[in-house]
Amino acid sequence: MEVNVYNIKGEDTGRKITLNESIFGIEPNDHAIYLDVKQFMANQRQGTHKSKERSEISGSTRKIGRQKGGGGARRGDMNSPVLVGGGRVFGPKPRDYYFKLNKKVKALARKSALSYKAQNNAVVVVEDFSFEAPKTKDFVAMTKNLKVSDKKLLVILPEANKNVYLSARNVKGANVQTISGLNTYRVLDAGVVVFAESALSAIDTILMYKGGLNNGNYY
Repeated sequence: MEVNVYNIKGEDTGRKITLNESIFGIEPNDHAIYLDVKQFMANQRQGTHKSKERSEISGSTRKIGRQKGGGGARRGDMNSPVLVGGGRVFGPKPRDYYFKLNKKVKALARKSALSYKAQNNAVVVVEDFSFEAPKTKDFVAMTKNLKVSDKKLLVILPEANKNVYLSARNVKGANVQTISGLNTYRVLDAGVVVFAESALSAIDTILMYKGGLNNGNYY
């Protein structure tokens, strides 16, 4: 699949770039996508939830009724889970939601997500660019020139660029990441993915020869 290469003014450079069919043209694997997104979302959870059991409730431990003859259920102290204000049975405890996912599965998920975007013509390639200073209006102008300002945007750079990141930080629906931080969730969440030209060769190297990307460390 070939796509046109544009500059940040939205002008067609007259050049075309061929997307790697092994990354942008595979049959998407929905289950791999599900597993990768599930792991990403699980890793975002703090896991600090906690409720008190009866032994942790601040209250008297005196038995509040006789064992038999009261006409009701047996009960112990005021901290009993069957009473209002008592402890909770099998309540949540702090835990880590992380789980391991095979690198090849993660790579397959990323390829599947990118293939979906390619199928929907939601991949734009722009010449490598930078801004002289962090200016939101420069980034907004670029999105308008590329006719993607009305979409949720994911911009993929070959390496970190502070000026570009700061320029996009206050733009609603815009996300800037390096190629090493690319992940399935961000790709699927975006309406259109804009690649800096040299990022495409980097993604070929990472996905085709190293088996996968990292866990998605962002700015």
